[in-house]
Amino acid sequence: MSAGRLLSVLLLLQSRGRMSARAIAEELGVSVRTAYRDVERLQGAGVPVCAEPGRGGGYRLLDGYRTRLTGMSEGEARALLFAGLPGAAADLGLAAEVAAARLKLLAALPAGLREEAARTAAVFHVDAPGWYREPDRTPHLPVFVDATLTRRVVETRYRRWRAPQEVSRRLRPYGLVLKSGVWYVVAATEGGTAATYRVARVLDAVPAEERFEPPRDFDLAAYWAAYLEGFRARRHTGTATIRLSPRGRRRLPDNVAPEVVRAVDATATAVGGDGWVEAVVPTESTAHACGELLRLGADVEVVAPAELRRAMAETVGTLARAYGLPGSA
Repeated sequence: MSAGRLLSVLLLLQSRGRMSARAIAEELGVSVRTAYRDVERLQGAGVPVCAEPGRGGGYRLLDGYRTRLTGMSEGEARALLFAGLPGAAADLGLAAEVAAARLKLLAALPAGLREEAARTAAVFHVDAPGWYREPDRTPHLPVFVDATLTRRVVETRYRRWRAPQEVSRRLRPYGLVLKSGVWYVVAATEGGTAATYRVARVLDAVPAEERFEPPRDFDLAAYWAAYLEGFRARRHTGTATIRLSPRGRRRLPDNVAPEVVRAVDATATAVGGDGWVEAVVPTESTAHACGELLRLGADVEVVAPAELRRAMAETVGTLARAYGLPGSA
């Protein structure tokens, strides 16, 4: 049973008045039987839901009954968006607001729902950052949060990969994205199109007095989906033919990008009778592919291109010499 869905039923009845079980079911995307059960659970938790039979009937709250979701500050209301992401809320400078908003939300619920909400919170935890790396330090993230919501220009110094590495940018932030524990700000310069900036690479951020209006047709989710698609297209510019042992193929998902795994699944053909397969996989660069494939050790062999095969052999030879193996001089 979802405590969140029960709260949704309660708020629907509060905001819309009388609703049939079918209307509740359609609004929440559940079956009519589930809607009936949800209403019964609300009644059992002490919420005064009245049933009115007949044509035009349905469920409604007892006259004068309202949930007590009151007394929230602007910051606390904003923080509710991140109530399930405590790490993200802390990054955004909203940890205290999330805690206060959560307490007020729980206090406003009837006892039965409050207990169920507490049980739900106790068995779910979100940890966004990926394995094997420290989370980014983002001291300037709260500046972008405020600037995004108040539509204020931000003067920044930014460190990028290509020269000159340190640049100044006058950004108009349209939105923020948390991707695998890494924060990005989607912003435009004056007269420019939207671009993506990693917040951890912002060296300085100072809000300006100038305000801006984002394009009316800008959609952050659509922008990010297109950005990811373009990134994948730009990232893999070549291909390589490789051979994998059965163990190498099993280890593949833990050591290479998902696109490489999908390519192996799509192109693998058996070579010999010992379970090895040959496949064509996308590559980003010779250096990157060499480093990625070497994680598989002796369970992979590069067949082509010659440049990548040579890079693999040279790296293995250097390692052999470093460990003083016979015949590696």
